[in-house]
Amino acid sequence: MVDHSKIATDATPASEDHLQRNLTNRHIQLIAIGGAIGTGLFMGSGKTISLAGPSIIFVYMIIGFMLFFVMRAMGELLLSNLEYKSFSDFAADLLGPWAGFFTGWTYWFCWVVTGIADVVAITAYAQFWFPGLSQWIASLLCVLLLLGLNLATVKMFGEMEFWFAMIKIVAIVGLIVAGLVMIAMQFQSPTGTVASFSHLWNDGGMFPKGISGFFAGFQIAVFAFVGIELVGTTAAETKDPEKVLPRAINSIPIRIIMFYVFALIVIMSVTPWSSVVADKSPFVELFVLIGLPAAASVINFVVLTSAASSANSGVFSTSRMLFGLAQEGDAPKSFANLSKRAVPANGLTFSCICLLGGVVLIYLIPNVMTVFTLVTTVSAILFMFVWTIILCSYLVYRKQRPALHQKSIYKMPAGKLMCWVCMAFFVFVLVLLSLRDDTRQALIVTPLWFVVLGLSYVFLRKKKTA
Repeated sequence: MVDHSKIATDATPASEDHLQRNLTNRHIQLIAIGGAIGTGLFMGSGKTISLAGPSIIFVYMIIGFMLFFVMRAMGELLLSNLEYKSFSDFAADLLGPWAGFFTGWTYWFCWVVTGIADVVAITAYAQFWFPGLSQWIASLLCVLLLLGLNLATVKMFGEMEFWFAMIKIVAIVGLIVAGLVMIAMQFQSPTGTVASFSHLWNDGGMFPKGISGFFAGFQIAVFAFVGIELVGTTAAETKDPEKVLPRAINSIPIRIIMFYVFALIVIMSVTPWSSVVADKSPFVELFVLIGLPAAASVINFVVLTSAASSANSGVFSTSRMLFGLAQEGDAPKSFANLSKRAVPANGLTFSCICLLGGVVLIYLIPNVMTVFTLVTTVSAILFMFVWTIILCSYLVYRKQRPALHQKSIYKMPAGKLMCWVCMAFFVFVLVLLSLRDDTRQALIVTPLWFVVLGLSYVFLRKKKTA
């Protein structure tokens, strides 16, 4: 629980055991964009288009709309008390110590799982240029590089994330502009199809695969939004959070329309949705159509930096979660120590070791794709748990602290109603996950994590009272 009596005396910015506010507005804006554009957009969009056809545009808009309200709830809560370092802090304060414990460790596990997938993706992309490079060495170098970058300073993390996100933005804007030019010039592909917006509705309508195809798109599209809440883990290290956090959260809808919706409209106008190959990146295919010989290399570089950005964010946020958990006594005390550069070095090192453990696991199971689907589904289910905890915390905050809500400079629109709507939506996504074999396995496995957490929590409580 956050001890409000200590807040006034404790929060000297220069003190040894406090995170420093070194992330500026441009860092936070780009971390938010990087969080909203996952590898899922570059690599997963081929599969989602082939499953749902043009209706995938509505899938991304619906998920983006729901998550915007989750982010607004998180924003109001973080700004209601600037001592909250992240959402596990307000969960512990409003729902009880168990919620802080479950949220902190689940979020840590989410990013370790996602980080494992990212490291494996990075090593696969690296082999495009270095076919002889061993996956073991590539993944080890990748983890060591991430550890080194994050150990330097928090500002270094902000800079890396700024440039990683910049590369993603330039690639997507480039794709949209190139596509619009092709549509304007009525570009004809080698197969004889002419680029036109009419492909969106002429090829079997907006819902060519019916309602079942539309629903199937949700399962993979949710993965693309994993990391949208990253802004919430930077709260304790943001300069001027009252200005910067609202700005980053408010621009989420514009980003989703710009990066997801426009990009997909352009892709499906240039290449009819029925011609999009599920296991190839439609981004690469579009640049190849233009006749850019370097397209494969350029997009491979973009996708590699996208995966690196996700892994980098994961390492950053897991170390901050461990720092918060250690301060509450829910993780080993050594994780609460900061280095001379105000970085939780022990937590960083532990998270990176766990990433390597996961890489070993993936090589033990020969079919990487099976592990990938399992890993990403588990990750999405756990992220939905974290998002639900944010909404539950908000409902308790509205009930217990009406005065704080009245004073808030950043109120969540239609607060209570939208909390229930978003939670109903997450239940709907879980039901969809139970309908397919590959995602159902993950749904069955995930409760094991909560059993382990529950037992650990009971053990820790007993130890504390003893």
